[in-house]
Amino acid sequence: MQKLRDNFSVILSRTDSIGDVVLTLPMAGYLKEYFPKCKIIFLGRNYTRDVVALSKYVDEFISWDETKVLPNADLIIHVFPVKEIASAAKETGISLRVGTTNRLFHWTTCNKLIKLSRKNSDRHESQLNMKLLEFLNIPTEVKLEDIKKYYGFTKAGPLAEEWLKQIDKTRANVILHPKSKGSAREWGLENFSELINSLPEDKFKIFISGTKEEGELAKPLFEKHKHVTDLTGKLSLKQFISFINNADVLIAASTGPLHIAAALGKKAIGLFAPMRPIHPGRWMPVGEKAKYLVLNKECNDCRKSKDCHCIREIKSKQIVDALRQAQDDTRN
Repeated sequence: MQKLRDNFSVILSRTDSIGDVVLTLPMAGYLKEYFPKCKIIFLGRNYTRDVVALSKYVDEFISWDETKVLPNADLIIHVFPVKEIASAAKETGISLRVGTTNRLFHWTTCNKLIKLSRKNSDRHESQLNMKLLEFLNIPTEVKLEDIKKYYGFTKAGPLAEEWLKQIDKTRANVILHPKSKGSAREWGLENFSELINSLPEDKFKIFISGTKEEGELAKPLFEKHKHVTDLTGKLSLKQFISFINNADVLIAASTGPLHIAAALGKKAIGLFAPMRPIHPGRWMPVGEKAKYLVLNKECNDCRKSKDCHCIREIKSKQIVDALRQAQDDTRN
């Protein structure tokens, strides 16, 4: 491999969803640890810009939605493979272009191929991303408990006063994110309703988050539980991130908000189905106070259905038990 200068520039290309981007950002912190002078450019989509902006380790963000022209960086790492981007990187003349062997178009567009298979791996997504750095001759077997120190999420902005006053410092502020826009198996509104009933109003303040469309789907919760606060469709992503940063707990399936909360150091409780490749071993939230709940069973009978009884069988009592520490933290 050609020798890189100390202040080399690298493009991390990840143009998919928010959760995937969150679990890619530790690569930036890890690179900065070994190469402090390197410049890190993150290539993403417009809707992930505010997430990438949280990391102190990213020097520049480029939106693939706004430009199809790449800067002439020293290298590009195709964390999420996109044929059009791989072709653009070659045409731009980026010297070192890193991709995986299991994408045929990488064989003609990349000049450094990494053997990496994600689907059946036992590694977490964030650990798999690190394996793409092995060409730099640095350790790439990163322990999961060490991933959290590489997020660098220190740049969350202030929360607008109208929403800051909704945070109750005398109670644990709990965000429930019941929907997933179809990206994950869901726990179900009935279970979230049971959970709300299990949380005493004098100890927990409940917020329900999601898009405006998800708010319509969650109407039964608002109708049944008049004391919960509706956040659906009311906050920009940037302000929603700030709201998470001011709250105490977020509970969700495997979604972007779950991973944001974990990276911000909040108590993030993930609800998962025990099925490859969507199991928690691959997608659990990683953070100082993050944890997950999953049934210890096989889930193959749910594979062809979004209505997964394996995740729905998680009991609300398990979540209440997990929340006790958050309540104690608030009290102290």
